[in-house]
Amino acid sequence: MSAPHPMAYEAFVASATADPAVVGLVLKGSHAHEGMATRHSDHDLYVVLADGAATGLAALDGFRSARLDLVVVTAAEFDRLGDWERYAIARARVLLDRLGGRITRTVAAMGRLGVTEASRVAAARLDAYANAHYRSLKNARDGNPLAARLDAADSLGFLLELLFALDRRPRPYNKYLEWELDRFPLPGWDTRRLLTALGRITGAGDVDVQRELFGRVEAVARAAGHAATLDAWGDDLGLMRPAAVRRVPRRHATAVTDIACYCR
Repeated sequence: MSAPHPMAYEAFVASATADPAVVGLVLKGSHAHEGMATRHSDHDLYVVLADGAATGLAALDGFRSARLDLVVVTAAEFDRLGDWERYAIARARVLLDRLGGRITRTVAAMGRLGVTEASRVAAARLDAYANAHYRSLKNARDGNPLAARLDAADSLGFLLELLFALDRRPRPYNKYLEWELDRFPLPGWDTRRLLTALGRITGAGDVDVQRELFGRVEAVARAAGHAATLDAWGDDLGLMRPAAVRRVPRRHATAVTDIACYCR
């Protein structure tokens, strides 16, 4: 729903706080990320209602104006949120929690993947990253530069999900990637060098940078227990690896762990 709203953000928060049916208010988006809000930023707000509560605020679910974007859910529904919303909630600010810390704990839990979930996500995203990386290099080799750049760009989305899953964190939205890494670096990675590599790959599909980055990812993924996913690629790994590793006999290649200079 998109329409003018008589209240500004601050007035709405005050009104919602005064409603006994409201048990939680959670601010997400740019205003929850220090330094990210601009004059164009609205306030993205979860309004959490007590289960079974009756209030006119329920009708405002989906409301949008230039300054206010509302999602109205019950407490039970808020507990079940995740997927694409997970990062937004993980970095959200809890403005009101009338459930003895339950909403605060839910927000905190969104920022930490379980061990089994993280391992499953990492294995799947590693395979998807390898696939897109391999296609990009094949297209570059075969004289299809546009396809090579598109596949390279596709590969990086899977790569970021992989790297954050290895740290048991949800991948941030692209808008917040630099913000996230500046404040919460990925263990073992040099943030500036990683971001520079991502920029060179998305900008020009640089195949040497792609291979160097893959070499570093391969070492990290193997150390994290995902060798089987990589080994399933067999001899195709030869095209995917940096030149320094491709010159190493295959029986020794997996032992090479100090590829490129993305380490901290």
